[in-house]
Amino acid sequence: MEQIRKYFEKAVKLTDKDWQFFSSKLIKQEFPKNHHLLTVGQTENYLSFIETGIMRFYIPKEENDLTFAFVFDHNFVSGYNSFLTKTPSICNIETLTKTTLWRLTYNDLQNIYGETEIGNVIGRKASEDLFLNKSKRELSLLNETAEQRYLNLFTEQPQLIKEIPLKYIASYIGITPQALSRIRKRIS
Repeated sequence: MEQIRKYFEKAVKLTDKDWQFFSSKLIKQEFPKNHHLLTVGQTENYLSFIETGIMRFYIPKEENDLTFAFVFDHNFVSGYNSFLTKTPSICNIETLTKTTLWRLTYNDLQNIYGETEIGNVIGRKASEDLFLNKSKRELSLLNETAEQRYLNLFTEQPQLIKEIPLKYIASYIGITPQALSRIRKRIS
């Protein structure tokens, strides 16, 4: 839980009173590898902080799922469109490793906004990080080759990328597993 406080205190100092109120709303949950936190058609009820673990966002397809995001330790994770609008999700969120999350319900987050001086800053920081990760992904798809996207993922999370099956990495960078194999041979 202290990792969350450190995360927020990079941007703003939390009073002990605000932190106590905020942390009292957090729910710690552990999930096994390959657990679905959210599936298509469900409504997202949580904004979560990953203490440990790797998560994958994907759209299920008959032949090959379309993986569009990975989220690693010490980041926020949520089916955020569904969370904000209270509408059914159009994607699945799955744990790729054993995962520990600190979670806030939508209603608890609204209480934090209303009851603490720092609540809106906390919400804004979480929203900004989710937005920046989404923008980074979109720009990567528009401006980089598949090889560059693979190298970026490998550079950003070298120890964790080994935990992700190659078929998911291939889907994420927009190529077939065979094309990924050729890239890996070329750069090794």
